[in-house]
Amino acid sequence: MTLISQDSTAAQILFSEAKRQQEGLELIPSENYVSPAVLEALAGPFINKYAEGYPGRRYYGGQAYTDAIEALAQERACELFRCEYANVQPLSGANANLAAYSAVLRPGDTVLGMDLSCGGHLTHGHPVTLSAQIYHFVRYGIADVTTGEIDYDALERLAQEHRPRLIIAGYSSYTRPLDYARFVAIAQQVGALTLADVSHLGGLIAGGALPNPLDAGFALLTTTTHKSLRGPRGAMILTRDAALAKQVNKAVFPGLQGGPHMHSIAALAVALGEALQPEFSDYAHQVLANAKAMERAFHTAGVSLVNGGTDNHMLLIDVTQHGIGLTGGQAEQALEGIGLTVNKNITPYDPRGPLDPSGIRLGTPAMTTRGMGEAAAARIAEMITLALRSPADTALQASLRAEVMALCARFPLPTGH
Repeated sequence: MTLISQDSTAAQILFSEAKRQQEGLELIPSENYVSPAVLEALAGPFINKYAEGYPGRRYYGGQAYTDAIEALAQERACELFRCEYANVQPLSGANANLAAYSAVLRPGDTVLGMDLSCGGHLTHGHPVTLSAQIYHFVRYGIADVTTGEIDYDALERLAQEHRPRLIIAGYSSYTRPLDYARFVAIAQQVGALTLADVSHLGGLIAGGALPNPLDAGFALLTTTTHKSLRGPRGAMILTRDAALAKQVNKAVFPGLQGGPHMHSIAALAVALGEALQPEFSDYAHQVLANAKAMERAFHTAGVSLVNGGTDNHMLLIDVTQHGIGLTGGQAEQALEGIGLTVNKNITPYDPRGPLDPSGIRLGTPAMTTRGMGEAAAARIAEMITLALRSPADTALQASLRAEVMALCARFPLPTGH
């Protein structure tokens, strides 16, 4: 029995979401579109199988093919990220980070992580998280709000003062490069381990468009699998250290999770196989080129970009300034009205609260998956500027909505959605 014949109410919601995605454009930098092959694997027979444990060491029978598909995902992850060990079972990026902490830390240990207000992630030590209740987090920030440069001298002083067990490099809303070698050097001074959370950058690293922190000597790397990597929702923990790999495996299972989601791991194996193809490298580099095209268009229009611009896939706009004068929430709503989905976001040391901050965050992975290049990216930036500067102009908003729909029709979603 099909979904529409069995449950028309649920089916209509799914159809409506598919229509929304086709007729609008996802600009949230943590969102993307999977291929038909990934989608097919995600809905495949592994959704029915419970596989507690690891390949060759399961607690249930009937595991020949679960072992095979998980091993395939591990092998492909290791090839892409040039490492020897990959745990592909974490259910999310937050779970992966918590498991990584659990693998190398004891309760009360000190960790240095990037401040949320400067672009860090909740799981890097924000007080509302479980990890912050277990470990002692000290947060570092940026030296210059105009360029976004991390204050590495202050980071070094914090490390010398607090003697952390772990130093985290990574972010959720930061647009400038990280000096991975400097992180490693600081960690070595104080005997700390290093963890790179590249959840946003995983696909760009796999595609060779951005550097791999493991090459700089990082001990651990965590990444989600559904952002720039274009896989199912999940995460991985990667390392080149055999002893750390054993600690990570114990931390994930039985430490934090039970049975893995084998249908997601199967879809991940397919996505990693796609990322090994030459076309994926082209994609990763195009993501960065499109972000630069948007940056140039915003600069031409006089729009205020946080950190002055971008060196990755995302851009942050301070919408309280330069002829806009909105809050982040108002800007998000205005753009959704013309079919462009972004998310409100705090700016460095934002005087406003996180539920209605001063900025918005947008990125180029999803538009690039649809086949859009620099010309389309620049025009999207122009449309964003027009929409935000005249949110009450209903005629303009209607015209922009029609243009967005026409653009999306020219660049449809991957087939199968």
